[in-house]
Amino acid sequence: MSILNLIKANLRKGKGTVVSLILLIAAASLLLNVGLTIISSMSSFYEHKVEELSDPHVVMMMEQSDYKQENGDFFRNYDGVTATEVESILVMPSATMRFGDSDLNTALSLLDADTDRKLGPLKLIEKLDSVPDNEAIYLPYSYNRSGGYKLGDSITIAYQDKPYSYKVAGFFESTMLGTNNMGLIKMFLSGAAYEALSAKLGGDARGILISAAMQDMTRSTRILDDYHKVYPLVSEGATAKFHYMADIESMKQVNGLTVNMIAMILVAFAVVIVLAALLVIRFRVSNMIKDSVVNIGVLKALGYTNRQITSSHVGQFLLLSLLAGVIGVELSYLFFPQFGNILSTLTGLLWEQREAVVLNLISILFVMISVTLVALFTSLRVRKLHPVTALRGGLKTHSFKRNYFSLEKARGGLQLLHAGKSIMINSKQNLMITLIMIAVTFASVFSLALYDNIARDKTAFIHLVGAETSNVAVQAKSEAISGKLKAAIDGMDGVQRTAMMDTITTMVDGQSIFAYVSDDFAKLDNQMVYEGRFPKFDNEIAISWAVSKLIDKGIGDTVDVETGGAKHTYLVTGMSQSISNMGQAVYLTASGVQHLIPNYKGLLIQVYLDGMTNTQFITDVKAKYGAMASEVTDVDATIDSQSSIYSTAVAAVMGIVLVITVVVIVLILFMVVRTALLKRRRDFGIMKATGYTTSQLMNQLTFSYMPIMLVGVMIGGALGALCTNGILTVLLSSSGIHNVQFTIKLPMITALCIALVVLAYAVSMTAAYRMKHITPHGLITE
Repeated sequence: MSILNLIKANLRKGKGTVVSLILLIAAASLLLNVGLTIISSMSSFYEHKVEELSDPHVVMMMEQSDYKQENGDFFRNYDGVTATEVESILVMPSATMRFGDSDLNTALSLLDADTDRKLGPLKLIEKLDSVPDNEAIYLPYSYNRSGGYKLGDSITIAYQDKPYSYKVAGFFESTMLGTNNMGLIKMFLSGAAYEALSAKLGGDARGILISAAMQDMTRSTRILDDYHKVYPLVSEGATAKFHYMADIESMKQVNGLTVNMIAMILVAFAVVIVLAALLVIRFRVSNMIKDSVVNIGVLKALGYTNRQITSSHVGQFLLLSLLAGVIGVELSYLFFPQFGNILSTLTGLLWEQREAVVLNLISILFVMISVTLVALFTSLRVRKLHPVTALRGGLKTHSFKRNYFSLEKARGGLQLLHAGKSIMINSKQNLMITLIMIAVTFASVFSLALYDNIARDKTAFIHLVGAETSNVAVQAKSEAISGKLKAAIDGMDGVQRTAMMDTITTMVDGQSIFAYVSDDFAKLDNQMVYEGRFPKFDNEIAISWAVSKLIDKGIGDTVDVETGGAKHTYLVTGMSQSISNMGQAVYLTASGVQHLIPNYKGLLIQVYLDGMTNTQFITDVKAKYGAMASEVTDVDATIDSQSSIYSTAVAAVMGIVLVITVVVIVLILFMVVRTALLKRRRDFGIMKATGYTTSQLMNQLTFSYMPIMLVGVMIGGALGALCTNGILTVLLSSSGIHNVQFTIKLPMITALCIALVVLAYAVSMTAAYRMKHITPHGLITE
């Protein structure tokens, strides 16, 4: 009972500090619980959703004229496949529609909503019953969360320069082809609308969808590789036949990449906040012992043991961490809906948070154990404190420290000299503040760099994904006229340059890999090769880092490439990186592909403009060469619409990090300055009696912290600028990234650091304003 009384007495001494610590520890446990919950949920989120929605693990689409019975039989007879379905669909290899604030160009598959299917059935989240049957379309949920569509809205799909308008009758979830980041999206039309569109588009738009479910979804990637070993795509590249394939593992990785990165950032930042709280607690316990030295001596003289006194100090922080941990975990459930919205925006899937008791306990226990251990080790100094020494206020026979700023000898203003003396006296406390400022500044710079490269200037992020950032893409109607069309576009006003860049599916040393083909890689904006160079000659190839690991080949080695039944050997000249297709890609010259496809010319022309808007160029090229071009795409608008979901998520994370950074700085400085006021109350009263004004003493106290804050901010800012790309490389290495090269803008980081220093000064001056209540008269009459 006596220990409880001591704990209560300790808590009553510093009510303001107690509140600050509770807020700090609660913020840490909140972030920790949110991050752990999201990471834990994502580990099985897709598996549960696939099961809930009865989605297939593998899908393959092709033109109806290319489909043969044996194609479907391959999946039916494949070891481990539990169910297959084959159905007719409509395909648009290049369709344009509004998505968010810009136009999106993507491949589109349209399914009949009235067809009875067991794999990937239409399961609506919400629907509208009043839409006429011949106008109804059902969109993926991502079109509601990110695309800005609502029930009853109109959506116009432009295909081959013809518009097709429908009314949004509902939204559905899908783990397969439910977002725009896999190059193809699926939608459902009501039976009447589907039949009407099929009649308008004719036989060229009719396709076949093969769906398959497997016992082990992790083998979904392997089945596609095995398929292409048996049925190489003879027509691909030569005639640009529509062919699309996807597996659930790739979908899971692409959609979960940003979610997991956000969760890891939150967990890492939570650890930073926990460490900041631990440093503050160590500072608090150490000061408590110093301030209570005489009381400790009295307690020891009265018969209290070291264990009892230590327990009273540790016990209060154990109770505080328990209370704050519970508060933080409970508050995290208020934030989960917001993170659920971010998750739905990124994946197009609903996320329902359930009570996770185990994770809640882990978050609370982690905080409690960390806080208790720090308090315990800091309180051990009580054991070394002899009662006589304690009763003398902690003074030993020799308790003298060096005077680094002697007022009669040192040069400089009195305010700065007093501040310097305070800095040297409180060296351990200042080290704590420096470490905290380094940590929170680093986290702020890291989040700012992410925001700048993903939400503002997206070029580096888009290149990391593997997309080419041309302004407009023009697809020729046939390879026979693609060269003539490219030459004509080169001569148009406002065209800076053009480059051909297509993709084909190949087998590289027995592995199914996408190949990017260009007539001149030097003309491309996206220079993804980080070692060596792109291929220049017809016997050269560049491979991605992920492919290099897969086939154990590097620069200087040779690889065998197959497609369409032909095979050729190429020399590896460079290593690249990208997130697309799980980082697996190779790069060939147009002349190099002709070893495999003799008549290959390429259809897709990348156009780079200078001094002309995309809209004006698209209008001009359609007017002049519309007969030669099957599709003209605004690449800038497509990239904007596809990347908007990432921008929103990263902006939200940056906002959270910056807000918590401000809160941490405010809490810690208020705590430190208030403690200094209590400890030096008599000193400040004496200074006031000798003529110092309140303003002078406030600046003196603030100046004693500003150099420490400045050093911490500078080091944190420098570490953020130097280490952000390295940390991102580690986080994205599993996705095929070997060397992240985000743009780190020093002026922006400098502005952030200046803002943090100004904030620190303002908070210190505000906290020091209590100085006005200290008066010589008050000290004398106490």
